[in-house]
Amino acid sequence: MYEKTFPNKRFKHTIQFLEKHVAKTEAVLDLGVVNPFSEIMIKHGYDVQNTTGEDLDFDTSTIINSDATVVTAFEIFEHLLSPFTVLQAIKSDKLVASIPLRLWFSSAYRSKTDMFDRHYHEFEDWQFDWLLEKAGWKIIDRQKWTNPTKKIGIRPILRWFTLRYYIVYAERM
Repeated sequence: MYEKTFPNKRFKHTIQFLEKHVAKTEAVLDLGVVNPFSEIMIKHGYDVQNTTGEDLDFDTSTIINSDATVVTAFEIFEHLLSPFTVLQAIKSDKLVASIPLRLWFSSAYRSKTDMFDRHYHEFEDWQFDWLLEKAGWKIIDRQKWTNPTKKIGIRPILRWFTLRYYIVYAERM
């Protein structure tokens, strides 16, 4: 997935946000298979377990059976048909989740080579907030940031000031 680019800015913002809200003594269930960011969390002292690649739209057993005190979900909900079901299945009282925001100047992301690397949802911040609220979560903190590139063109210029990523810390209501 990161063969040509590595999202250093996103990872930097994400780990800083995580460290602000989650103690390193807490057990973390990271939704999604082991990935570069779950390895960064481990290097920063977090006890992280990942889901194993099961289709979370159909199988939430790993989430239901987890004893983790915190669930993290970084850029995963946009890939699910029913993120509401997954959010309801979480037993822990803390959630740190991020999404790429819907960009008005770009169509939904769809990899032509990886069926699982496609966005079913393209959220605006208010939609994600509403989803969390309906699933029983209260947002305690939130942050957004841009994702500038050094390419030339209209879309690269827009990425310098258009907010691209949205991260929240929420607690179970």
